[in-house]
This record gives sequence, C-alpha cells and structure tokens, in this order.
Amino acid sequence: MQGPIGARLVQLVPTIFLVSIIVFALQQLMPGDPAVLLAGESAGNPHVVAQIRDQLLLNRPLWVQYLHWIDGVLHGNLGYSWRLSEPVSELIAQKLPVTVQLSVMAFLFAVVIGVPAGVVSAVKQGTAWDWAANAIGLSGLSIPNFWLGIVLILVVSVDLGWLPPSGYVSLARDPLRSIETTIMPAFVLGNAIAAILMRHTRSAMLQALAQDYVRTARAKGLSETRVVLRHALRNALIPVVTLGGLQLGLLLSGAVLTEQVFDIPGLGKLVVDSVFNRDYPVIQGVVLVTALLYVLINLVTDVLYAVINPRLRGG
Repeated sequence: MQGPIGARLVQLVPTIFLVSIIVFALQQLMPGDPAVLLAGESAGNPHVVAQIRDQLLLNRPLWVQYLHWIDGVLHGNLGYSWRLSEPVSELIAQKLPVTVQLSVMAFLFAVVIGVPAGVVSAVKQGTAWDWAANAIGLSGLSIPNFWLGIVLILVVSVDLGWLPPSGYVSLARDPLRSIETTIMPAFVLGNAIAAILMRHTRSAMLQALAQDYVRTARAKGLSETRVVLRHALRNALIPVVTLGGLQLGLLLSGAVLTEQVFDIPGLGKLVVDSVFNRDYPVIQGVVLVTALLYVLINLVTDVLYAVINPRLRGG
C-alpha cells in the first residue's frame, strides 16, 4: 500500500497548485469591480477607488497578483478579508469545525440508513422489502433539501417543539445543545446521500451475490448471514467507499442551501457572503482548503480499500 499512498502524496502538490490557478482565474470572470464595492458611499470618488485598487494590487497584472497571493499561501498566510478586514485563515478556522461537524453527522446518517437498506434490498430482491427500500431511495433523491428542511422545521420545531428551528451552538460550549441544533440539518443532508448509497450498495450487492465465490460459500454450508456480510458485502463495498468519499468531500465543500435554511454559520454561508461582496481572498482560501480536504479524503479512501479487501494490499 506504500506505493499507491506515496503516489497520492506526490499528486497532492500539483493538484493543489492547479486548483489554485483555476480558482484565481475563474474569479476574475465575476462581474463587478470589488474596489467600487468596497468604496461604498465613496464609490463616486475616483481617487478613493484608485487608492483601494492600489492597496489590493488590483491595478497590477494578474500574474503579479497570483504570485503575491500564492507566496503568502506558501508561508501560511491566506490573506485578509477585504470586507471584514480579518485574516482568512481565522475565518476558515471559525467556520470549518461547523461544516465538519455537520458533514460528519450527515455522513453517518447516510451510511447507517443507505448501506443496510441497499443490502436488504439486494438480498430480498423482488419482495416488499426491496420495493420499500427503492421507494425510500427514490424519495430521497427526489425531495429537495431546502423543502425537506422547511417541512422539518414546521413539524418538528414549530408544531412538536422537539428541536430548535435554527441556529448553532459549538460542541465545546454545549455538546448536547450542539447536537440538537445540527441533527435536523444533518438528517436533511444525509437523507439525499443515503438514497445514493442505497442504490449503489444494492447494485454492487446484486453483482457480488451472483459471483462464484458466493455460491461456493453457500455450498460449504455457511449461514446466509455470514455469506452476505463476510463474503458479498465486503467485496461490494469497494465502489460504495469510492462514492462515499466523493459525497463526504461534497459535504465538506459546504451545503449552501441547508446552511441558509437552518442558519448554520459554516463554510457554505461564508462562501455565499464572500461571492456577493466580491471578497476574493476569502473565496480563494475556502476553495483551496476544501480542495485539500477533498484530496486527503481520496487518500483515506485508498487506504480503506486495503482494509476492506486484503487482496488489494499487495497493490
């Protein structure tokens, strides 16, 4: 496994470098002048706007702006927010734990619901269990997250009063209250991913159950539970792990609509506010950090392949 892991680590540097170039180039296509926006009421004064452009290097060539920014990144400095005048690294450090907590909880919901449902659907193919699992999966894929979030707020929070409708409390401040404020948005996010995992688990399990090694295991007299869990599921989990890693990466990049509905101050909300305010350093910093997390998740996924399937350890 040292070979694949080493190759992934070698790919990490050029991947992040390429992402930084793409992010810097694409944000130049955003309409509007950030200097005019930052000038506010003084936007009509050309001297004020020119001074802002000079301070932010907006009047310099793009390659000079990029080299100035990437030099700071290499020294651990992601720059300062143009709107808030705070270090971007501190803003990300404040928002990232919120998104990580929400993403991990949502992913746990997805795995706990989606994988068992996919296994049951495959094992009980053509029965009522199969139809029920497919109906749940289809509904999870079809229902928009923001609509489900609003319905849960009306029913669970307003009508029943079981959970707070919005807001966020950190784990360090009050763990129980923190879970109460994030369990509904986590379920909303996890519900959609559970449907995806369920469909892929079912498909992978059906293929695994049709293999010769499963028939051989049954011919040896092994129990059906052992055949399904130890032989079929273990091999079927490889594509599911790949998909799960991709979905977790998407969660960490920020669930914008869900965070807006539940007023969760995560990375998604930070990016949306930064886009509207043309706060380029914050956008660059968030995208760069999430890209790094995405690559690291793929690295962990490669390690999990060998844990699940010992035959891959020699690769």
